Amino acid sequence: MAFKFQGVDFIGFDALLSEDELLVRANTRAFIEDKLIPIIEQCNRDGRFPKELVRPMGELGFYGATLDGYGCAGMNNVEYGLLTQELERGDSGIRSFVSVQSALVMYPIYTFGSDEQKSFWLPKMTTGEKLGCFGLTEPDFGSNPAGMRTRARQDGDNYILNGEKMWITSGSLADVAVIWAKVEEPSVSPDAWRVRGFLVETDRPGFSAQDVHGKWSLRASVTSGLSMQEVRIPAANLLPKSDGLKSPLMCLSQARYGISWGAIGAAMACYDVALQYAKQRKQFRNQPIASHQLVQEKLAWMVTEITKAQLLSLQVGRLKDQGNAAFQHISMAKKNNVWMALECARMARDILGANGIADDYPIMRHMMNLESVKTYEGTHDIHTLILGQSITGISAF
Repeated sequence: MAFKFQGVDFIGFDALLSEDELLVRANTRAFIEDKLIPIIEQCNRDGRFPKELVRPMGELGFYGATLDGYGCAGMNNVEYGLLTQELERGDSGIRSFVSVQSALVMYPIYTFGSDEQKSFWLPKMTTGEKLGCFGLTEPDFGSNPAGMRTRARQDGDNYILNGEKMWITSGSLADVAVIWAKVEEPSVSPDAWRVRGFLVETDRPGFSAQDVHGKWSLRASVTSGLSMQEVRIPAANLLPKSDGLKSPLMCLSQARYGISWGAIGAAMACYDVALQYAKQRKQFRNQPIASHQLVQEKLAWMVTEITKAQLLSLQVGRLKDQGNAAFQHISMAKKNNVWMALECARMARDILGANGIADDYPIMRHMMNLESVKTYEGTHDIHTLILGQSITGISAF
């Protein structure tokens, strides 16, 4: 049974948004309803990423939306957040794709790249003509990226890269990979290494991407492992302004911000379906189950937590637009909102009973996707420790 999304605004949240912000949300919502919702369940069944939506999303300005110039939309951060909310209301995998293209590929090129790199890549990536991926996580190093084993050694006017990356969204789709590797710094000391970013075209000899199969989560998203065996790139492919581990962490902050909004979208989808279902499903004296106290308690919890999450992400977005958002603010929003969304998915599944596991409804798909979202871009526990360090001044890492 298909339910048309009704929207979730319990306290007049929309009154806090500008006309432009409401327009971005409306346009994205229309695209998701018209183009993604009709196909996403089959894509999930088939484990297929809907490539046919890549260029249409570029035409709507979804990629690099907060960047200025190069054909980018120049949205404010709240507009971008509302965009990612609607994308993830459709599917976490689609939002992940846009997040990677925008926050993890275009953003580092824009922030750390040379004028030549920006001029070549960004206009093509804005339209979706060229796609990218972000290579930080490795098979043995996720939460501790400083332990990475990928190395880049300089050889005249070239760098030669060796290493492995894992759990890379869009790895086999990408035309270019933003690879983070350690480079020797003999001028500092014989054992000194510094993390730098490199643009690695994926058709270079020695570079390969292998897709991960058998996923129960993010099935409509491409997830890959990357291998680099003596991959030679020109020195001009170094991101010249990248400087240590703080550079990729800046990229992650951009992505985590979008995730905080995206999770709200997934929670909205689950809540809205559960609410409409509960009003129609009748049990015990032919009454809708929405009349039962325990069902109402679940629905009340969901709408309350969604509302709190909306306000949290809105404030972080406003802070970002002012240049005052710190990484710990983003950690709070990512940690809280993804946890909230996963709990909403579980409660919604409970309200639907056995029907909740069928893909006639989006709830189980969102629940499985959110299990990944809870882990990537910093696990729930890692963000807890980031907040703990921020409020105590003591690192527990």
